[in-house]
Amino acid sequence: MKSIILSILSLFVIAMPDSPASAIVIPEQLVFDVRWKGIKAGTAEQTATAQGGEITIVNTLRSSKLVSAFFAIDDRTESVISRGGKWKGLPVLYRENIKEGKRHKQREARFNFSSLTVDSTNILENSRKKDSITTTTHDKLSSIFFIRSVNLVPGQSVFFHLYDLKRLWNVEAKVVKREEIRTPLGKFKTIVVTSQLTHKGVVAKVGNGTFWFTDDSRRIPVRIRTTINAGEMTLTLVGGSYWP
Repeated sequence: MKSIILSILSLFVIAMPDSPASAIVIPEQLVFDVRWKGIKAGTAEQTATAQGGEITIVNTLRSSKLVSAFFAIDDRTESVISRGGKWKGLPVLYRENIKEGKRHKQREARFNFSSLTVDSTNILENSRKKDSITTTTHDKLSSIFFIRSVNLVPGQSVFFHLYDLKRLWNVEAKVVKREEIRTPLGKFKTIVVTSQLTHKGVVAKVGNGTFWFTDDSRRIPVRIRTTINAGEMTLTLVGGSYWP
């Protein structure tokens, strides 16, 4: 289960077009049941709030009692996105506080799209570095609004870049088909999107997955399936506050 939350979040992918995520109801709360190898592994929650010229997205993942008995997980990630101006929809700040078993990471990244650079800090190790980015670069949380804000047409793909505090990934989000699925909340008509991350032509070993977004203007992710080091994990929407 190493780096579970990172694998999950790397699938959520914005470069706000001229019509940025305006159909997304903010404030928004999404609650997911997380299952691994058929057992309940934990609960994930994602919230989006707006204040001034920014949108803040916070994602938490906590393991269930059963999983915590041998591998406790308590992860929190946060992304601050610009709501307007020249860099509308792009990330300003990304933070993560990862607690998985005995492993603990605290890192953050500050994006500068004027200079096309990102300054990353490893807080626990007190180390810093600067990397180059592009005008279509997103972090693991800001990226969810990109997919949800663009026109998803079966047979077409959306391309962008994803910075994960280590490297810049090329991402292809391929719109596969429309499909009706059943969840604990009922039936949903969805648009199925698969994602693939590559770096210098090499496909990522984990983090590639499949999304089921509602086939309406809000594009709510009702199911997410991804591969991690320990196998396959599925997130299913079970609650929250996201309808008008």
